[in-house]
Amino acid sequence: MFQKYGYTHLSAGDLLRDERKRPGSQYGELIENYIKEGEIVPVEITISLLKRAMDQTMAANSQKNKFLIDGFPRNEDNLQGWNKTMDGKADVSFVLFFDCDNEICIGRCLERGKSSGRSDDNRESLEKRIHTYLQSTKPIIDLYERMGKVRKVDASRSVDEVFEKVVQIFDKEG
Repeated sequence: MFQKYGYTHLSAGDLLRDERKRPGSQYGELIENYIKEGEIVPVEITISLLKRAMDQTMAANSQKNKFLIDGFPRNEDNLQGWNKTMDGKADVSFVLFFDCDNEICIGRCLERGKSSGRSDDNRESLEKRIHTYLQSTKPIIDLYERMGKVRKVDASRSVDEVFEKVVQIFDKEG
């Protein structure tokens, strides 16, 4: 869907999970421990993976210079690391914020956990992730909100309703 608008989707979580599984990765075990504990992986690791993926995408096709970065930044340290590393190299057009009640979110992740194989799709890890979100990520969303860059989607709605809202946002933001 995002390709229609010229975006390449990069998931910080997928990049971290892939790196964790990569044979010989110097970060694999460290990433696994952070993910299992519902904590945020150190910014240097996440930024290096994001930057590598962006560089590889643009090296393959210089026209592919718009990215939808999923799940980042998650805390003040992430934001500072992004600003330091990407200053003058990338601009944040807007933040797509999927707002959802905690219990709905937990229920969906537990359902996903039946087939995902993810070590963090269990109630204990999810509750830790919600605590981390409230403590660390919500203030970043609030910061972008004050900058007028947040586009909020009520993610408690049906998949079709959420998708329709996302399409409306991308049609407007392009």
